[in-house]
Amino acid sequence: MPVPRDAFPEDPDGATDERREAAIVPLPERGTTQSSDDPGPPPPLPPDLIEIPPRPPLPAPVRTAPEPEPEPEPEPEPEPEPETADPFAASVVLDEVPEATTAALTLRGVTKAFGDTRAVDGIDLTVPAGTFYGLVGPNGAGKTTTLSLIAGLLHPEKGTIRVAGIDPRSNPTGAKRLMGVLPDRLRTFDRLTGRQLLYYYGVLRGLPSATVESRIADLARAFDLTDALGRTVSDYSAGMLKKVMLAGALIHSPRLLVLDEPFEAVDPVSSAVILDILSAYVAHGGTVILSSHGMEFVERVCSRVAVMVAGQVLAEGTVDEVRGELTLEQRFIQLAGGLSDVEGLEWLHTFSD
Repeated sequence: MPVPRDAFPEDPDGATDERREAAIVPLPERGTTQSSDDPGPPPPLPPDLIEIPPRPPLPAPVRTAPEPEPEPEPEPEPEPEPETADPFAASVVLDEVPEATTAALTLRGVTKAFGDTRAVDGIDLTVPAGTFYGLVGPNGAGKTTTLSLIAGLLHPEKGTIRVAGIDPRSNPTGAKRLMGVLPDRLRTFDRLTGRQLLYYYGVLRGLPSATVESRIADLARAFDLTDALGRTVSDYSAGMLKKVMLAGALIHSPRLLVLDEPFEAVDPVSSAVILDILSAYVAHGGTVILSSHGMEFVERVCSRVAVMVAGQVLAEGTVDEVRGELTLEQRFIQLAGGLSDVEGLEWLHTFSD
């Protein structure tokens, strides 16, 4: 049992600050008689205090849906640092030609020779999308060869050709898918009927049969071929053959039409119908490049024109730029070398009766 603090007297003068340890009083052993001064063990607790009542049950936890974690706010993009002004930027922009996105057809340095004759001699052409482009020139100028190169019927020896940015050499299928072609020397399966021929053109382009049949009916009405579709193509006139071939070139709705003399041997009524069809086609974004000897027609219809002479392009641009103060026919004759000398044919004025 602890000893009270006042059991020891105050430290005498001169005593050290060290505390004295209290004497240890031994406890009586169990079973021995306690003295009267010892209060003894404490009385026992009542029974109701000995038993510990059980804990009340905890309330059932209320399950709540976990709150969605807040989405992290996107970090603000760093502002681009201001670029230092390039003193050559203006000249670079001016030198760029935005033809990759706007041109339906580009030719650069295209050359094609047959033996010692250069039919096409390094020509450059740019045909913007949505234009009616005329290619004119005298016989033997290289117009048909140029259109054959564009259509993929011939391959250039030099230079590059791009059809809506596609190289016909590396991707011939992709380039031809974008084109409809009407060649000059018509060669076709003339033992088929007109309907069979147009159906063949449609399925060859990968169109479903139902779509082909619907488009054949539309084209037959537009070109006035409804009554002729049941006859074999070999029975067609030259004008009707040209119309059915043009219908075949249009059946898959190409982006570019390459037409070599499309109005040759076609009557005026059919020419007007074809012109209306092509004009609507161009107005909706299609592109037509055609060759023709009809200067008045080209001047009236085409928005751009190129004049070819001896395999070279001598003039190219809008119709107004090419003709200048002259008519297109006069300008064409001027560029082609003028009229030939008719002297020496006086004998033609006398008749051999």
